[in-house]
Amino acid sequence: RVGRKGEFVASGPKTAGVAGAAARKGKRITKATESFEVLSGRNSVLEALRAKVPATTLYLASRIEMDDRVKEVITLANLRKIPISEVTRPEIDRLTGFDSVHQGVALQVPPYNYAHPMELLDKVLSRGATPLFVALDGITDPRNLGAIIRSVAAFGGHGVILPQRRSTGVTASAWKTSAGAAARVPVALAANLNATLKEFKKRKVFVVGLDGGGDMSLPKFNLSNEPLVLVVGSEGKGLSRLVQENCDAVLSIPIAKETESLNAGIAASVALYEISKSRPKL
Repeated sequence: RVGRKGEFVASGPKTAGVAGAAARKGKRITKATESFEVLSGRNSVLEALRAKVPATTLYLASRIEMDDRVKEVITLANLRKIPISEVTRPEIDRLTGFDSVHQGVALQVPPYNYAHPMELLDKVLSRGATPLFVALDGITDPRNLGAIIRSVAAFGGHGVILPQRRSTGVTASAWKTSAGAAARVPVALAANLNATLKEFKKRKVFVVGLDGGGDMSLPKFNLSNEPLVLVVGSEGKGLSRLVQENCDAVLSIPIAKETESLNAGIAASVALYEISKSRPKL
């Protein structure tokens, strides 16, 4: 509710904090390094709520000074039935880190609930569709991941596969960059990417790598009817040697000589568009 001078006063009991909330959750398939994420600051929290980033609790400092951003944050949290908890300034400092400029606002985001790669494949096959997945090798920027998720949604892909190590996860930043596509495109976690690619190949899924030094140009390769995993590496290092060895083909995107490379998000988008032109639309 709103108290004196337009200040927000939370109603209901205070929550037990991040650790307590985490303990109440059931087991999830998550990356080993991931835990509850806490976003802080009025602009960051507002952008996350507008982008429908999953959240478990909105924290507001006691007697917070209201402005239009805080009012919209409260409205969006209420619309999504996200619990709102009033906390003291020392409590919100502890939640966000003592060097954080939280402005009295913080949002708790749960770890992403990843699927298993073979579970994704089974679901697509059960619908009678021709599988199209993107696997990422060494992508550490969550904004690249978000852009790739968005492209997978735009061009009819069925999911994204991340390695458990040396990779970004589905963070709030990735979710925001996906422009909501992360709510529609499932992401799977591979304990070992090379072993997962081998398993896909055993199940008659064609594995194609994307690399600047590829053996064949992407537009010349017919990908219209194959169940497909497109493997994308980082802009700096490209695909690892072992991943390239586990690919049925390694393709390159033709670009102007003056351009050294494309970042992973753009490269994936170009490749997915090229693939989508020749595949049946379901």
